Amino acid sequence: MTDDLKHSFGFQEVDTNERRARIRALFDAIAGRYDLMNDLMSFGIHRLWKRTLARMIAQGGSGGLIIDLAGGTGDVARLVARRPGNGKVVVVDASVEMMKAGRKAHPRCAGALAWVAAEGERLPFGDDAVDVLTIAFGLRNMSDPDAALREALRVLKPGGRFYCLEFSRPQWWLKPFYDLYSFLVIPRLGAMVAGEPSAYRYLIESIRRFPGQKALTDKMRYAGFSDVRWRNLSFGIAAIHHARKAKALPRHLGAEERAAVQDMEGAA
Repeated sequence: MTDDLKHSFGFQEVDTNERRARIRALFDAIAGRYDLMNDLMSFGIHRLWKRTLARMIAQGGSGGLIIDLAGGTGDVARLVARRPGNGKVVVVDASVEMMKAGRKAHPRCAGALAWVAAEGERLPFGDDAVDVLTIAFGLRNMSDPDAALREALRVLKPGGRFYCLEFSRPQWWLKPFYDLYSFLVIPRLGAMVAGEPSAYRYLIESIRRFPGQKALTDKMRYAGFSDVRWRNLSFGIAAIHHARKAKALPRHLGAEERAAVQDMEGAA
């Protein structure tokens, strides 16, 4: 991410406070049709991506406290909670309306989750408290995405795992068709189904401003994550970045020695 993203709303330049207010109002407005629109826009493929994310979390050993940041209606959290052996799953989102919509649509599942209204830049959890933190299609909608990465690192336990499912850069041969569909079709769907064409225009523009696979990897490393990798989905239309919070190292080690130990941890 760059300061350009922190001071933007789609292709418009705004200050951070206005960005925060506009994004909050946007998700409150589309909350009731959000899941339906995701199905229509992606032809249901987003559900496959989220199942892949839930499976990767389970394969890593996902017991303990799991935070689904920007969890919205709880669709990812429900998938994670269904996996055997998982601990407590908490949905954290700044939009109360999104969480209300999820609890209303899935009353049987809602009680299995905890729901917390909070911003990703100021999480109500202590240092080194969380085993797994995941965020799906939410990092680019933070008021300050870089600050949200640092906050995610803060609350994770040493050795804790971070997963970010986000739109990314498709392969070159797919990009022209993807762009055409994104800018011509999706805002019209937003108008017909959700009555909010401007909201979906913003979402498409925000995808274009968001860093690609390599750039996001670099940002995560700069924030302090170790063992950062990504997995492309649907030819790079989306990607899952996953990383760890480095285990605590002895204080007597110098910077070069710490970096060497972290590199060895990442290669293990």
